Amino acid sequence: MAKFNLLGLAVAACVQTTTVLAGSGCGPNCHLAKPELSCSAAAQPGLVDSCCVETFGGLVLSTQFWDTYTGLESEGQLLPENSWTLHGLWPDFCNGSWTQYCDLNRQYDPHPSPNTTTGTAGGTPVPPYAGPTVDTFLTALGKPGRTLLAWMNNFWIAQNQPNTELWAHEYSKHATCFSTFAPSCFTASALKKHKDLLTYFSVAAEYFNRLPTYDWLAAKAIKPSNSTGYALSAIQSALAARHGATPYIGCSGPRYNETAAGKGSLDNGRTVFTEVWYYYHVYGQVQAGKGKPVEADITGGSTSSCAKADKAVWYYERAPGAERRV
Repeated sequence: MAKFNLLGLAVAACVQTTTVLAGSGCGPNCHLAKPELSCSAAAQPGLVDSCCVETFGGLVLSTQFWDTYTGLESEGQLLPENSWTLHGLWPDFCNGSWTQYCDLNRQYDPHPSPNTTTGTAGGTPVPPYAGPTVDTFLTALGKPGRTLLAWMNNFWIAQNQPNTELWAHEYSKHATCFSTFAPSCFTASALKKHKDLLTYFSVAAEYFNRLPTYDWLAAKAIKPSNSTGYALSAIQSALAARHGATPYIGCSGPRYNETAAGKGSLDNGRTVFTEVWYYYHVYGQVQAGKGKPVEADITGGSTSSCAKADKAVWYYERAPGAERRV
C-alpha cells in the first residue's frame, strides 16, 4: 500500500498538530497541551482545549469498503489492486450514538444523505451544495493538495458516483462533527483557502494507511474468491490480532437462511463481506494519529452483521476491468 506523509501535509495546512511550533500563527499550541484520552473523564469541554483534545466525537471510526466494481470504469474510476478502499473517518459520541452535518457553513455535499441534520423530518434541512467540487480546492493549494488528490484517486474510491461526491459527503457529514476540526482550530487564512479540507482528508488517509486490511487477511489465507466462503470468526481473528481490538465486520447481500446453503438455519446474518470499521479512542487531537484501538462493541453494539455459520461469508473477487495497480 502506498505510504502517505500526514505530518508534511498537516504542517502545510497550518493545523494544530504536535509538530506546529509556538508563534506559527496557527492558534492554540497543542504541543504544550496534555494529550488526554478521548471519552475519559479528563477529556471534557471546560477542562481542556477542544482544539487540542477531542471532546465531541471521541469514539473515532476509520472505515473501509470492499467494492467489486465502481460503475464508472469507463471514466477511469478504478479500484486499487490488492487493497481495500477508504470510506471515511467518523466521530461517534462516546456512548455510540452520532450526529451529522454539524456545520452547514462547511456543507459541500451535492446529495446530502440524510437530508436533515437529525435524519428525521424535524431536523434542520441540509441544502444540496452546488458550488465547485472539493478537488478544485485541493488543486488550488499547490503541491500538498495535488499530492493528496493523487492518493485519494487511488484509494478513496466511490461506487456509482464520482469520487469527489463521496469526499464531499464524508467531509460535510462527519469532519464537521469533530471538535479538533472546528473552524476555531484554524487560522482565518487557512479556512479561506480550504486547508481544513486538506487536513481532514490527509488525516483520514493516514489512519487508513495504518490499517492494511487486505494484507492482514491475505496473511491468514483469506483472499477474494468466487469459489469459497470464509468463517466470520476467522476474519475477526485475523484483523483483531493486527489491529489490537475487534473491528466491526459488515456484510450485505442475502441473509444466510435465505440461501440454499442456509435453508432452515436460524442464522439470518448477511453473506457478502463489504465493510470493516476500526474503532479508537484518541490521545489529544485526532490529527496527531495517536489512536488507542478499542473493541467495536465497546458501547454495547454489535461486532458484525454477517452470518456466523462456517464458510458462510463470501469475500468476492472484483469484476474484470474494475482494478488497477497502484
